[in-house]
Amino acid sequence: MPYTRRLTSITLLSMGVSALALSANAFETTTPPVPPEFPAEAKVTYVPRDSILEFKALDSYSQPDWVAKFEEAGKLPPLKERLPEEPLVYKTGNMPDGIGVYGDTLRHVVGGRPEGWNYIAGQSQGWGGIDIALSECLTRTAPLFQVEADETEPLPNLAKSWEWSEDGHKLTMHLVKGAKWSDGEAFNADDVMFYWEDAVLDPQVSPLGGGASPEAFGEGTTLAKIDDYTVEWTFKTAFPKQYLYSMAYPNFCPGPSHMLKPVHPKYSDNTYNQFKNAFPPEYMNMPVMGAWVPVEYRPDDIIVLRRNPFYWKVDEEGHQLPYINELHYKLSTWADRDVQAVAGSGDLSNLEQPENFVASLKRAADPDAPARLAFGPRLIGYNLLMNFSGNGWGNPDEREQAVRELNRNHKFRQAVTSALDRKAIGDSLVKGPFTAIYPGGLSSGTSFYDRASTVYYPFDLEAAKAALKEIGLEDTDNDGFVNFPAGTAGGKNVEIVVLVNNGYTTDKSLAEGLVGQMAKLGIRLVINALDSNQRDSAHYSGRFDWAVRRNSTELSSVVQNTEQLAPVGPRTSWNHRAPEGKELDIMPFEKEMAEVVNRFIGSQDNAEKAALMKDYQKLYTENLYTIGLTEYPGALIINKRFSNVPAGTPIYMFNWAEDSIIRERMYVSADKQGNYELFSEQLPGKPGDGGPIN
Repeated sequence: MPYTRRLTSITLLSMGVSALALSANAFETTTPPVPPEFPAEAKVTYVPRDSILEFKALDSYSQPDWVAKFEEAGKLPPLKERLPEEPLVYKTGNMPDGIGVYGDTLRHVVGGRPEGWNYIAGQSQGWGGIDIALSECLTRTAPLFQVEADETEPLPNLAKSWEWSEDGHKLTMHLVKGAKWSDGEAFNADDVMFYWEDAVLDPQVSPLGGGASPEAFGEGTTLAKIDDYTVEWTFKTAFPKQYLYSMAYPNFCPGPSHMLKPVHPKYSDNTYNQFKNAFPPEYMNMPVMGAWVPVEYRPDDIIVLRRNPFYWKVDEEGHQLPYINELHYKLSTWADRDVQAVAGSGDLSNLEQPENFVASLKRAADPDAPARLAFGPRLIGYNLLMNFSGNGWGNPDEREQAVRELNRNHKFRQAVTSALDRKAIGDSLVKGPFTAIYPGGLSSGTSFYDRASTVYYPFDLEAAKAALKEIGLEDTDNDGFVNFPAGTAGGKNVEIVVLVNNGYTTDKSLAEGLVGQMAKLGIRLVINALDSNQRDSAHYSGRFDWAVRRNSTELSSVVQNTEQLAPVGPRTSWNHRAPEGKELDIMPFEKEMAEVVNRFIGSQDNAEKAALMKDYQKLYTENLYTIGLTEYPGALIINKRFSNVPAGTPIYMFNWAEDSIIRERMYVSADKQGNYELFSEQLPGKPGDGGPIN
């Protein structure tokens, strides 16, 4: 294999610090500049964790009148039989506008395109909150943005309660008894075990998001069925409460085993590819546990979801949720999502592309604007990820392997980060006080961020050029780009391919800026811009040199997907994974990071956890685990006709705002409802049938 080749000419490149570098002046570091103030953030009202929801039986239940007609016609079982013994009840006191009314449509605009409905096998539904509307997970974390840090623990969801053994190594979870999939089939422990055994533990199945690997729940963790509504986790570590966060979106959202098991290769003659694609986007009425069911798909036009008549959540007066009958996902672009939300032809947008900030603010300032806009803290950051695998992840050729040897060289990473003018990078996206210099690591908006523990390499192009020369990278053919040493990759120019999400203007703008700034350093970048699904596939399979990537929840919340903060296992890191059948060729500083993360996961002491994250931040930023690019706030844009939207909802913290705002309890008052429903007074049909029924 190409990656096994080792030449003496690249020995200098692969050393963490070269002999020449030891004698050279070290890069000067400092703490990052204090971020500029930006337009006022919306303030969050903090509440006790137990004020949000509870599980209990109510004296009576109700539903929309038009749904009751299906029941009267014998097309649906009685409502009480469709609900669990003890439904999940949202408490009125935590609803900003109280008990709602039925009706209306929530109109989304998305830039993604659906691959199909097999979420647990890695099929994308197109993002933009589609998968969150369909899938429910064992626990839920998104609404925790409104809970004080000392009370923060995942909310119950499909797992209604749990208790720890005396020694803390076992966790017994009790599932919602009597909950049903949208086709009326029972949800139970068989669905949970199928997901665990035949998705998470099966190395040939890659659940969506790439994070649902066994390591996400701790090395050596097991899961067993006790009875139809009880499962038991066994952990090597005592009281690893951190893994409760891994049981929330996107890591532990079971699929309908009665549909998926018959097409899984373990139980059929299908290949894994056939299993993954068994339910294409044209397949309607796929059974879900979410509040809405897919009933219409028109390629490059729209996805329509209708209310789930078997949904297992209610309000305190017994109204079966959701209040909103229909969800639309117009298939357009992510930039168009902002435009339509501001204009009022769309209802919701996570304003995350800074190129649209100024125009959106100006429009929202008009008293007659249809939408309101509120900024949150700086929780959106972009990093440059370098592929650190030196032993074959992604099957690199000779050039790719030579690039990885550079990536693993600390002096090379120092040169790259010091060659970046981050002020110019931010200004290229939006003028004003929005963007901030971001060295990488934890987001400055998270409570775990510590500026004093953050190591920043200031912009110093000349020092960066000198560092490249020290490690043997010089422009030997005088074309403006440095060359590999003779005998390495043919002595050609150092050419690096950077993976980019083609669906986001911000991602492409950052990549184009990198091309120019790296050219000044003498490194030639080639952009590989792919749509979201293809980009994800290339990333998760290790087919990249560098990648421009927006931060995920572990850097903004820390307690969510914590295992992804470091290579604690062969498949937890975003930029360093082990190829199938091989050990992770972990670098010393990565090993230290992993140890810190594992201690954080196992700690029950808040002061210790805060101190550990300071250690982590220093290790991350000093060693340049990734190269930070820029950081900025996001803003939630939502149509003013919607009620029950918590003030200060961040667009991205524990999860995206589509989950944080708890869409199933949002409503539109009767006097503000529009005529937007495409399938008025219709319900999802049978799985595989063509759409809803009257």
